[in-house]
Amino acid sequence: MILYGPPGSGKDTITSELTRLRPEFALFERLKAGPGRTTGYRLTTPDRIEELSRAGELLYRNARYDAEYAIDRQGVAALAEAGRIPVLHMGQVVGAAAVAAFPLHWVRVLLWCPLATTESRSIGRGDKDVDARVKVWHETREDLLAHESEPWTLTLRTDVLSPSESARAIIEALSQGAPAEPRNIRELVG
Repeated sequence: MILYGPPGSGKDTITSELTRLRPEFALFERLKAGPGRTTGYRLTTPDRIEELSRAGELLYRNARYDAEYAIDRQGVAALAEAGRIPVLHMGQVVGAAAVAAFPLHWVRVLLWCPLATTESRSIGRGDKDVDARVKVWHETREDLLAHESEPWTLTLRTDVLSPSESARAIIEALSQGAPAEPRNIRELVG
């Protein structure tokens, strides 16, 4: 399961709801080296991320919010081998595409919300870097527009759907084996 979207689009909330509905869903904890939030990450060092990269063990790595993040092959494989459904939170289309190349049936979900929703949710949860998250919302919009032909299994407006409705739509897409296909991104992001 790949959940892609801007800050405040509901990745954490929807993941919690997926796990509540079906315990086999499991948040994939990315490797993280740097400051900021620690919940939902496996903390490491930049040297370890570089070492894994050189060994070809990373599906994707990126830097944001003054930290470095990585998705390691072994971490994804371990969840799948344990019968879990890995839920990856992504903020870059190229990252979603890189992860989707890993041999699993990926449900690729594009979560979207307007800028005002990102701001409101960020303030509401007490983020200390609201301006940075607003900047990333704009970057995410540009990223989507630059990759309009990228396929998605679902696009969900999280300012319209509740977390429960979103999770149920995702579970239905998974159970039906719904394919990923290009969507009307310009209409979605306005």
